[in-house]
Amino acid sequence: MPVTPRTARIVWLRGACAGVVLAAFGTALWAQSATTGQIYTCVDAKGRKLTSDRPIVQCLDREQTILNPSGTVKAKLGPVLTAVERSQVEAARRAELKQLAHKEEEKSLNRSLLIRYPNQAAHQRDQDEAVAQLMLVKHAAAARVTVLRAEGAKLDQEMAFYTKDPSKAPPKLLRQVRELTQTLAAQERFLADQDSEIERVNTRFVQERKRLMPLWQAKQVSATPATAR
Repeated sequence: MPVTPRTARIVWLRGACAGVVLAAFGTALWAQSATTGQIYTCVDAKGRKLTSDRPIVQCLDREQTILNPSGTVKAKLGPVLTAVERSQVEAARRAELKQLAHKEEEKSLNRSLLIRYPNQAAHQRDQDEAVAQLMLVKHAAAARVTVLRAEGAKLDQEMAFYTKDPSKAPPKLLRQVRELTQTLAAQERFLADQDSEIERVNTRFVQERKRLMPLWQAKQVSATPATAR
């Protein structure tokens, strides 16, 4: 079949169209890849700015920036930590969590105290009652000590007959002296413990009052009408 000028032009146009289609298809593929790709960039230890489509090995010890295909920042990639650095980070995180837990515990304690003692009068009343109960126990213990000492004085009078040789005293008398001495020592320790307990209770209420004072003041301010402030 002879090739006429018209036939040659048709063949040329078909080839040109095919080239345009292929070029457009290739451009679309590149655009699709660009929209889903990530760009890593950083400045290494030598001051060089490096770029890659994956994490940069030369910058594992420093922060890397992850860019979108448009060049905007997508995220930051932190440095790869050593075992010691990871341990330090974990220790810092545990300390932070412990501090947060302590703050929550303090808030919970404040709420509980404020519910139990809505004002200073209620707190003082509870302290007076607690100390009064301990004082009753202390007075009873002191009275018991007085009785034991009186009994001890009588036994001392009986033992006076055996001053030169106490071993010659009757076994019953020696046993009574020994038992009374032990009982009196225990009772005196108990009496001293009551003094310590009274001091401990008073100290606790003083510490609670210091904590509650600003809470009471804040509560009073919040309860005051705005027009009265």
